[in-house]
Formats: sequence, structure tokens, C-alpha cells
Amino acid sequence: MLQEWKKEENDFVALYFYTPLCGTCKVGERMLEVVQVALPEVKIYKVNINLHVEWAHEWKIESVPCLVVVKGGKVVEKRYAMQSVGHLYELLKEKLG
Repeated sequence: MLQEWKKEENDFVALYFYTPLCGTCKVGERMLEVVQVALPEVKIYKVNINLHVEWAHEWKIESVPCLVVVKGGKVVEKRYAMQSVGHLYELLKEKLG
């Protein structure tokens, strides 16, 4: 299961913004769980925007699901379409460097 993010983390992380009632978000979460097993060195955290509205504003989240990749405290990628497990795997592997 993906973990809830602790905001003080500053290294390479992927933040998955979602809402519990979003069906597409549930599919995206399942895909990211598979990616997490394949890339255990990547920290993937869930952020429920119903509980963290201020984070949605701070990160300029336009819709859910949204995957924000942060490296060194800076956004290096923002994706709204969770196309496939393979696509997400390649994206995170590439950004991890």
C-alpha cells in the first residue's frame, strides 16, 4: 500500500494526489502499487486532497489523479494521465536518474 506523505521529505519522491471517491484515482493507485514493487527505491506517497486542500493549492493541482515527481525539492514532472504501469515505471525510472 502506498504511504501518506510527510511534507518534510526533500529527496526524490512521487506524490500521488487523489480523492477517495475517484474511480480513475483507484486505478492509478493500483498501477503505482505495481510500480512501487518494481522500483522500491522510489518513494511514492498518497495525498488525499479532500484532507489537504492547501497542498492542492500549493502544488497547483488542477484535477485528480495527479502524479507530481519531486527531486531535490523541485517539481520535475506533473502528470494527470496514468497511461499504463509500463509508462509510469519508465517515467519514474528516468526521473530517478
